[in-house]
Amino acid sequence: MMRGIHQNFEQQPAPAFFVRGPSPFARLAFFTTLSLALMATDSRLQYLANIRQNLMTLLHPLQIIANTPSELYRATDEYFSTHHYLLAENARLKKQALTQDIALQRLDRLNIENANLRNMLDAKQSLTEISTLAEILYVGRDTFTKKIIVNRGRNHNVVIGAAAVDAKGVIGQITRTYPSSSEITLITDKSLAIPVQVERNGLRAIAFGRGRDNTLDLPYLPANVDIKQGDKLITSGIDGVYPAGLAVATVTEMKTTQDSPFAHIVCTPAGGVENNRQVLLVSMPKVEPEKAANTHSAKPVMAKTAADTNSNTEPVPNTKLTNPVSAEKPAQKPLANIENRSHAQQ
Repeated sequence: MMRGIHQNFEQQPAPAFFVRGPSPFARLAFFTTLSLALMATDSRLQYLANIRQNLMTLLHPLQIIANTPSELYRATDEYFSTHHYLLAENARLKKQALTQDIALQRLDRLNIENANLRNMLDAKQSLTEISTLAEILYVGRDTFTKKIIVNRGRNHNVVIGAAAVDAKGVIGQITRTYPSSSEITLITDKSLAIPVQVERNGLRAIAFGRGRDNTLDLPYLPANVDIKQGDKLITSGIDGVYPAGLAVATVTEMKTTQDSPFAHIVCTPAGGVENNRQVLLVSMPKVEPEKAANTHSAKPVMAKTAADTNSNTEPVPNTKLTNPVSAEKPAQKPLANIENRSHAQQ
């Protein structure tokens, strides 16, 4: 009797506690297709920009909490630094401050001389850069891109396109801004290009990031280009994004082959995120069109006034006056004097 009952229990199938759906491969294919479709739609329509910004605003406190252990470890390490190290660093900083003070005194003299020359020549004053100090929060997790996140965003007047520099040179450019943070793409990233200039001879070129080995490349330059190993590259400033004269990289490799008309030039960046945690976000101010028009229209009037007040001086060539009809009579006498002088010399 008991055997029959046990046999009946063994023959009954086990109850299905979990209902199985599609196979794992079908799920993988479905979610992969959905992800690709969303990525393609976002790249075309940019419909996820507001959602991404709102998520970054909500996740900003979590980012601060996640960075708390590293900040605590760094603060503890700095607190327990040795006395000898602090003394050596203090002496080095004093020596560096003395050297920079001497350089600043020379710079002040040059700035005064430059201002006097601009006033004499009625030249337009150079634009003053807008700078904001920021601190690196963390480095991007994507291994295929070179990006970092800083703790300054649109609330701190940070704009897309601003250059990011450290104490040694340019490290990247602002490519995306959030309310309280910004994303910096490093100059070693493949998607970023920066106009540069050779400090030795003034040759201009465009440097592209190589991505894989944290170096820069100067492509499409002829094999006989005047670039040597050890040349320093600085920003040319012709793009209106990077201020001119900032250090970018140093040429470390220069090769030419017979089967290629172009030179193979590899450069090492001057700055880097491993050097400092603080970066400076520098942007060029926008020039108002009304002010630019007023400055251009004021120059011919000043040239005409100078010609009217001093009638004995010879006219300046290639000078456009605002009223050419009234300028014909005073311009005839100097031309006649020039002809008489030429006949007398002959």
